[in-house]
Amino acid sequence: MPVIAVVDYEMGNLHSVCKGLEKAGATPNITYSPKELEQADAVILPGVGSFDPAVQHLRARGLEQPIKDAIASGKPFLGICLGLQILFESSSEGTQPGLGIVQGKVRRFLPEPDIAIPHMGWNQLQVTQPKSILWEHLPSDPWVYFVHSYYVDPIDPQIRAATVTHGTQTVTAAIARENLMAVQFHPEKSSNIGLQILSNFVAQVREKIAA
Repeated sequence: MPVIAVVDYEMGNLHSVCKGLEKAGATPNITYSPKELEQADAVILPGVGSFDPAVQHLRARGLEQPIKDAIASGKPFLGICLGLQILFESSSEGTQPGLGIVQGKVRRFLPEPDIAIPHMGWNQLQVTQPKSILWEHLPSDPWVYFVHSYYVDPIDPQIRAATVTHGTQTVTAAIARENLMAVQFHPEKSSNIGLQILSNFVAQVREKIAA
């Protein structure tokens, strides 16, 4: 089975992600070892919490460059929730620089009458990259589970793999570029749809190993 490194930097819902990966037929390895990230067949960067502590914990554990190296190597990489946001250059939530792997900024939802912040619960994706492996074997515009007050705003709109609408605001819900994929929602909380997304990621890992 493919070995997928799940990055441990004290900011992730690690065990739920690992259960999903096991159901998808992969072997998850929770780790903060740069060597184990290098040896893994793929990398997942989960995340729950605030932007500044997340990037501080990553840097304190010496994980910034290994994450960049893993993505540059071409191995499949999946960011989840905060693990999407810290790939960007900066966030209005904090003052620390992000990893800068994706150009753009993380922004807060604007307050509107009759909408809640954080955006929490089930919402429907509007898929903008229908050929992305993320969405294989899924119904069009599937429903997934969100918990977030901030959203990513990439400079290059072509990187958006899906959007979501909250109130009158339509924002990026997922990105995909070559081997780099990341989602704002929680696949591990998104029932069978989320499990299929994790299975799609594992399938891509298998294809990469076989190539």
